Amino acid sequence: MRAMDRFYPIGTPGEPWGDAEKLEWFESQAVQRSYHEEVLSKIEALDASFDVDRYGALPLDPERYPLLAVTVTADQTDAPWALITGGVHGYETSGVQGVLAFLHAHAADYRDQLNVLVLPCVSPWGYEVINRWNPNCLDPNRSFFADSPSEEAASLMTFIAGLDVDFVVHMDLHETTDSDETEFRPAVAARDGVASDPGLIPDGFYTVGDTENPQPGFQAAIIAGVEKVTHIAPADEAGQIIGSDVTQHGVINYPLAELSLCASVTSARFTTTTEVYPDSPNATPQICIEAQVAAVRGGLDFALANL
Repeated sequence: MRAMDRFYPIGTPGEPWGDAEKLEWFESQAVQRSYHEEVLSKIEALDASFDVDRYGALPLDPERYPLLAVTVTADQTDAPWALITGGVHGYETSGVQGVLAFLHAHAADYRDQLNVLVLPCVSPWGYEVINRWNPNCLDPNRSFFADSPSEEAASLMTFIAGLDVDFVVHMDLHETTDSDETEFRPAVAARDGVASDPGLIPDGFYTVGDTENPQPGFQAAIIAGVEKVTHIAPADEAGQIIGSDVTQHGVINYPLAELSLCASVTSARFTTTTEVYPDSPNATPQICIEAQVAAVRGGLDFALANL
């Protein structure tokens, strides 16, 4: 079944969307959960040892959608820096809630060795409407490039550049849901007026390293930590996950900078994108959150041991 047979209720099959179709899509979105209650309130509950900065806001509603960064400042003045991002795709719940859980339960454990900068929810409007795109029908995680039209990506890049910090780690937390196949892939095909072939959703956790800097030991440490919490996605019959060759158990690589992915925004030695599958019959939303926490801890511990 090709894209033109996968009906999407906006636009004309085979024709890219114009402004009218994009507005129709935006107006079809509905708030389904609260950024303030589920994200901001948890940041506000952190104790005074955490520094919270507002690095921007979405122009759609600046007071409703502030962009916040949380810093765990190391006791050592020369300690290295790690960046952890969640919610680049707002609908991917475990990335957001996983990094918040890490902040509350484990971030202080690294204070004697590491500065940790956390951006818990890069796309707050997407979080509320449970969507991959931003209000302008753009995918923020394909928008990390100069003069980006994505407000979410541009704000993050401006903030990071202004810090003048050399990061050694950047972990970007994501998940893959059944709605990728039922909603988001048909939507992007309709928006672009192209064909979309159905794909498969990997059942389990996996990581995406950088083709140009794969760091297999780092990826393996993340997988080993997560494997104590939940199952790892197997390779398909072609030895691949989502069309990319599996380089080791639960690991594939992408050209992060070429694809303008969030995990490419620093020159960090250790980078990864995590992916977990909350719709698996062998997982729960809470297990997925715990998997993200385990991934962060596994990655940070490996980096500290191998600097």
